[in-house]
Amino acid sequence: MEKIRIGIVGYGNIGRGVEQAVARNEDMELKAVFTRRDPKSVSVRTEGVLVRRYDDILSMKGEIDVMVLCGGSATDLPVIGPEIAADFNTIDSFDTHAKIPEYFAKVDQAAKAGGNISIISVGWDPGMFSLNRLYAESILAQGSTYTFWGKGVSQGHSDAIRRISGVKNAIQYTVPIEDAVNRVRSGSEPELTTRDKHLRECYVVAEEGADKAAIEQAIKTMPNYFDEYDTTVTFVTEEELKADHSKMPHGGFVIRSGETGCEGNQHVIEYSLKLDSNPEFTASVLICYARAAYRLSKAGESGASSVFDIAPALLSRKTPEELRAQML
Repeated sequence: MEKIRIGIVGYGNIGRGVEQAVARNEDMELKAVFTRRDPKSVSVRTEGVLVRRYDDILSMKGEIDVMVLCGGSATDLPVIGPEIAADFNTIDSFDTHAKIPEYFAKVDQAAKAGGNISIISVGWDPGMFSLNRLYAESILAQGSTYTFWGKGVSQGHSDAIRRISGVKNAIQYTVPIEDAVNRVRSGSEPELTTRDKHLRECYVVAEEGADKAAIEQAIKTMPNYFDEYDTTVTFVTEEELKADHSKMPHGGFVIRSGETGCEGNQHVIEYSLKLDSNPEFTASVLICYARAAYRLSKAGESGASSVFDIAPALLSRKTPEELRAQML
């Protein structure tokens, strides 16, 4: 079997999840991990995998079929996404929803110039939740769509807090407001603001001597992340963060309620996820889209795509014949 050769850029929580996801897919193999850290300080699970500096990435051109970009959306992916797409097929989990059109345009230009495929904003939201919003709204043409996240750790938001000056470490939980969820499930189609639907809970380890009031203000006013939510900031020690907030659960719901027919019959569509490990699940989604990117590249296509553009059959290891016989 010809295996899809995978490269990982960034070896944090998602990078480690991607390594484990590759090991669970027999049509793939991990070739290299690229890091900005000293490669000697990075220990990977998979025997024989190269660990190289990010600056050496072009040395592997032609030896890797798909690069999985595991950087954060706040500062990493806006730079490395277009940069790497010029030389490799790429998958990423860019999750700053408001900036997706801008990010897509930059990656698309770079990928087309290099003759590569890049699938952006892959994960569960954006990603699986995006698809379910599309399906539900297409089916129930008149209605309302609601998305709830959590309770769980948001990797992107946690990363954004850790970028603030004076922050040593941090974890952020997104918490659905139960009353809002129940109102939506009733089919009453309530009008809800962003603030009505979720709370954001932040647990922060500050650097010694850091201005905690300034850190709290920076978090609560951060655009696209916290400014539209009721947000709590709790300062804890490194030991408390490790003991009480070391796991990465998450999940949520996409709910569409609407009417059909002349008599206004009501329907509710709900898609939900309950995840023990946010990064491992996100990594598993990234890997199946890496398979799609590989196939599209082999077919001679180039440019950026989102999950909306990818046929479901391209994600599966099964042949079209097997899919029709076993899953249709």
